[in-house]
Amino acid sequence: MKILVFGGTGKIGAAVAWDLVREDSVEAVGLVSRSPDALQRTKQWIGSEKVVLHPGDVAGGGVRKVLADYDVVVNALPDRRTSYRAAHQAIEHGVHVVDMLEEYHRRPDPYETEGLELPPGMTAEEYGEWLHEQALRNEVTFLDGIGFAPGISNITVGEGIRKLDRARSAVARVGGIPEKAAAARHPLRYMVTWAFDHVLREYMIKVQVKKNGRVVEVDALTDRETFPFRQFGVNETLECAITPGMPSFIYTRPELGDFAEKTIRWPGHYAAVDVLRECGLLDLDPVRLDGMAVVPREFLARLLTPRLQPRPGERDVCVMWNTVLGTKAGRQARVDYYLWDEADPVTGISSMARVTGFAAAIGARFVGAGKIRGRGIVPPEDAITSELYPEFIADLARRGIAVREVESSS
Repeated sequence: MKILVFGGTGKIGAAVAWDLVREDSVEAVGLVSRSPDALQRTKQWIGSEKVVLHPGDVAGGGVRKVLADYDVVVNALPDRRTSYRAAHQAIEHGVHVVDMLEEYHRRPDPYETEGLELPPGMTAEEYGEWLHEQALRNEVTFLDGIGFAPGISNITVGEGIRKLDRARSAVARVGGIPEKAAAARHPLRYMVTWAFDHVLREYMIKVQVKKNGRVVEVDALTDRETFPFRQFGVNETLECAITPGMPSFIYTRPELGDFAEKTIRWPGHYAAVDVLRECGLLDLDPVRLDGMAVVPREFLARLLTPRLQPRPGERDVCVMWNTVLGTKAGRQARVDYYLWDEADPVTGISSMARVTGFAAAIGARFVGAGKIRGRGIVPPEDAITSELYPEFIADLARRGIAVREVESSS
């Protein structure tokens, strides 16, 4: 199979390509970027002749012609505008799509749309349904939101629901954090592993969750928890708060009475974010400064991003604790899923790139091999069925990413 990666020179896209070229079933991996120099550097780092370079923009006509040469497109793009544009093009050309953005493209997030371009006369929700219908019509599988969260989180919670006779509630707790020593050296006890302006967006929007059987909107960063993590030989205290990391779940699992996704951070992170928000530094309304219009959040992101970059030798960690509650065989039951992954010092691939990029690469191979047969926009919890789940988890394990399942009853 041949797989094209949009955003293939970024940290996550390059990890997707690095993983794909090591699979015998993958004949070629195309990389798309506006920078020819970045493409050459990425190909040299990957170290494989399977890599094919395509200089150009997602919106460029030349890139559209390239689509015909590939079986699957992977979108490793940082915002909604480019993600939807790339997906739209691939669907039009009948090419399968894999995307890892925390967006359920069938129900576009209406908040802070990042320049999403809607066809004339369409609402965001109508556009999402139109994309789904176009994919069905062109027999395209759009594997939507497969990385870490969304992705591994959706797949494990989906499996937990299947294990119970009746699932009552679920909460996913997922996050990328600096290793503990590095956290103490950075503002907010945080280190950039993704686009920081995108992280700030997640902290400021409304989030749909399930409460008492109803879909309700709540502010991001509410319903905070502090909890111990005691798995894989790790003994740490962490915190988490509601964020929009698994948007498909409220639509695909209506049987759940309660559901929320939360982002994990080191203790103290969210209190520091509260101070920034209270000071107006996360606002999007411009303020005048020396005759110029300055957007506080954009200014803050530019100011903090260099200070949040990993220093030499610093590594990141990805952590997950997901819980599904319900009944099984007439008894109260729960299923917990745990993950603790660290950056690879040998390859230099960050943990966030590993759990996000490798999961997307596995998904792309599954789509290309016809193992995921659903058409239209298919979220991970539906794509990775009970039959495929063991293979997906085994593929992660082969890459050193361990997911631990603990089932209990009372």
